[in-house]
Amino acid sequence: MIVVERLRQWAHGHTRRDVYSPVGQVFHWLMAFLVFFQIWWGWRIGRLPVGPEKLEGYQLHSQSGVLLLVLILLRALWRLMIPGPVNDADKPGWQSTAAHITHYVLYFLMIALPISGWAMWSAMATEQPLSVAGALPWPQLPLGDLPSRTRWRIMEGAELVHLVLVWALLATLAGHVGAALKHHFIDRDDVLAAMVPFLKPLPPRAEAAEDPVPTRRSSTFG
Repeated sequence: MIVVERLRQWAHGHTRRDVYSPVGQVFHWLMAFLVFFQIWWGWRIGRLPVGPEKLEGYQLHSQSGVLLLVLILLRALWRLMIPGPVNDADKPGWQSTAAHITHYVLYFLMIALPISGWAMWSAMATEQPLSVAGALPWPQLPLGDLPSRTRWRIMEGAELVHLVLVWALLATLAGHVGAALKHHFIDRDDVLAAMVPFLKPLPPRAEAAEDPVPTRRSSTFG
């Protein structure tokens, strides 16, 4: 396809310079913001008393969750069409394996969490419409015609799954962020710099001892 090939050529203009394309960076940081917002907002509304404010809080939570689901699916499609650069995290060894497993787990969690929330909303808030960021209509799951007892059981099961997935996400994010900081400040390679605009890898420690002026070293991006 001509459009995909042109996108690949455009993205390669960035990956060959050791960074992700601007589209890849926007996906990453927009989703990172949404994930942390959802964690904080879910914690906040869980402590509100029952009433209109709590309902409005859940509506915003659901709208952001649907948006996150759409974004993760679009990002997965983008990565399939436009591969990212190969960097120091891809070196053979256990760290590379752990990094790839972490990314797959993050993708799974960011898909499963909105789906579990979608099931909760569809089971119990059948009269409340869903939307993508409050702008585009989003369908309910076909649960509204089920008996109320069945819908309660679905809601309770989805709520339990949702809670377990949130804790799994927190643990995975801690590992992901910690690994990124380790790559930048300890390994001093190009992993974090590839995703942060205008950030350059720190010089290797041997060079830093010889030359106090930071210089950009080449990396393994292709």
